[in-house]
Amino acid sequence: MTGEMLLKRAVNRMNNKRVHILAFGAHADDVEIGMGGTIAKLFSEGRNVAICDLTEAELSSNGTVEIRKEEAAKAAEIIGVTERINLSLPDRGLQFQAEYIRKIASVIRALKPQIVFAPYFEDRHPDHGNCARLVEEAVFSAGIRKYFTDENQGPHKVSRVYFYLINGFHKPDFTVDITNHIDQKLAALRAYKSQFEQTEESFDTPLVNGYIETVEARERLFGKQVGVEFAEGFRSKFPILLNRDLIGE
Repeated sequence: MTGEMLLKRAVNRMNNKRVHILAFGAHADDVEIGMGGTIAKLFSEGRNVAICDLTEAELSSNGTVEIRKEEAAKAAEIIGVTERINLSLPDRGLQFQAEYIRKIASVIRALKPQIVFAPYFEDRHPDHGNCARLVEEAVFSAGIRKYFTDENQGPHKVSRVYFYLINGFHKPDFTVDITNHIDQKLAALRAYKSQFEQTEESFDTPLVNGYIETVEARERLFGKQVGVEFAEGFRSKFPILLNRDLIGE
C-alpha cells in the first residue's frame, strides 16, 4: 500500500478530529526517543498527536520492516498517539527532492497541525538531519496557496516548528517536564525490542548497548537543570514567547 493510500486512510479515521501536534521522524522510534514523554503528557491533557515516519527503516541492522511496524504501533499506543502513518520513502535515501517535500507537505495539509516537530539537524545519523530539512521545506511549501499537492488540498500554515533531540546532548532552547510520563516513554522505547534489546541474533550496534539507559540519563540531566526529575529538550530557530508572569512562581 502506497504512502498516499495510507494517508487517505489516516485522514478518514481522524473524522475531522483536530491534530494539535504532528511529529516527523526518519524512522519509527525516532520520535519516541526525542519526545515520547512530551507526547504522553500532551495526550493526558487531551491533545491529539500524530506521528509520520518517513521511511520503513528497511536498512536497519536488526529487525525487519514487518517487525518494526508492529513495534511502532505498540509504542504509539503506549504514549497515546492519535494516528501514525508511514510515507515509505527510501531508508538512507532521504535526499533533497521535490517529490519528497511534496509528500510531506501533503501530510501537513491533510492533518492541519498547529505545531510540527522534526529531528534536530545536528545528529550522527544523516537521515535525521535530512528529515529535518525536508520537513522544514514542506512546512513552508504547505502554506503557499499555489503550491500543488492534491487537488482537494488547500494551504495550511503551521504556527511553529520545533526540533527534538535523538543522538546527542545539545543544549536545549526549552524543555518539557515529563516526570510523570517518563515510565511511558521508556515503555514505548522498550516496545522496540528488535532495536534496543540485545539477543544472540542481534547485530552489534550502539542501540543494543545501553541506549535506552543513555536516553533516560539525558532526560534526567535536562530535568535537573530546570528543577524537575525528568525533562525532554527541544531546539527552536526562532525566539519563544512566554505568555505568563516570569516573577512569582
